[in-house]
Amino acid sequence: MVRYFLILFLSLLFFSACSQKANQSPYVIVLGIAQDGGVPHASCSKSCCINRWDKPEKKVMVTSLGIVDPNSNETWMIDATPDFPKQFELLTQNNREKLKGIFLTHAHMGHYTGLMHLGREVMGAKSIPVYAMPRMKKYLSSNGPWSQLVILDNIELNKLKNGKKVKLNKRMSITPFLVPHRDEYSETVGYKIQGPNKSLIFIPDIDKWEKWDKDIVNIASENDYALIDGSFYTANELPGRDMSEIPHPFIIESMAKFKSLSNNDKFKIHFIHLNHTNPALTNNSNAQNQIKNTGFNIAQTGQAFKL
Repeated sequence: MVRYFLILFLSLLFFSACSQKANQSPYVIVLGIAQDGGVPHASCSKSCCINRWDKPEKKVMVTSLGIVDPNSNETWMIDATPDFPKQFELLTQNNREKLKGIFLTHAHMGHYTGLMHLGREVMGAKSIPVYAMPRMKKYLSSNGPWSQLVILDNIELNKLKNGKKVKLNKRMSITPFLVPHRDEYSETVGYKIQGPNKSLIFIPDIDKWEKWDKDIVNIASENDYALIDGSFYTANELPGRDMSEIPHPFIIESMAKFKSLSNNDKFKIHFIHLNHTNPALTNNSNAQNQIKNTGFNIAQTGQAFKL
C-alpha cells in the first residue's frame, strides 16, 4: 500500500511538472536599447561616451527584440543589428536551430547590417527566414553583399504585407504596420506581437507622431506594452545638426502626448532606441527621473514581457 501511494505521489509530481512546463508563457525579450550606432558611439569623446570606452559593462547594444516560446524552444529576432553576435548568443545560447526567423523594420544601418554574420565568412547559415516589406526585400536581393546571402541560400527572403498577420506558431503571431520615416531604401514598419494573453507594440523608429495617420495614444491604451521611439529627449542634444532631418518624436513630446492616459496605461510605455546623447541613458539623471516620475519607463536590455 505504501508503495502504491509513493508511485501515485511521484506520478502526480511528474504530471504537475509537465503541466507547468506546458503552461510557460511566451515572451518578448529586449536585446538592446540604443540607436543605430550604439553606446559609446564612434568618434564620440563627449561626457556621454568618454567614460564608457574602457568599461565593457557600460556598453549599450543597438535596439533589437527577441521573441521566445519556451515550450517549443523557438526564437525569433526583430532586426539584425551591428551587435548581432552577442544578441544572437543572448537569445539562443548560440544554438542556431532555435532561431526560426528575423523580422526587419527598415534599411537603416542599425536594423539590418547584422545579417552579414549569417554569411559564409561567419555562420554560413542555411535558409534562415528573413521577413521584410517589398522594397526592403528588393533592396536585399538586388544589392551586395546582401544579395550574396540570398544567392548562397544563407537567408530565405519572405515578403511582408502591411497589416497582414504572420503566424509564428499556435500561440503567437506578428503583424507589421507602416510608419512614416526616412525611407531612402525601404519602407519602415513597426510590429504588433500577439501571444495567448497579451500584445506588444514595437516602434523603434518613426517621424513625429503627427505625421502618422494612426493615433498612438489609442494604440498604446489598446495593447499591453508599447516599446516606442525615444531617440532624443529634447531638441538640443545635437548642436549644429538640423533636427528637421532626423525628426524623431522627442521623449518630452511623447510624454506630453500621453498625459491623458491613466497611470496604468502610462506604465505600459517603454522608451527605446535611445541615441548616445540622450540623457535618459544616464542613471539618476534629471531626464531619467522625469520619465519615471511621470509614470513612464525606459526599456532595459534583458527585460522580458510575458505574452
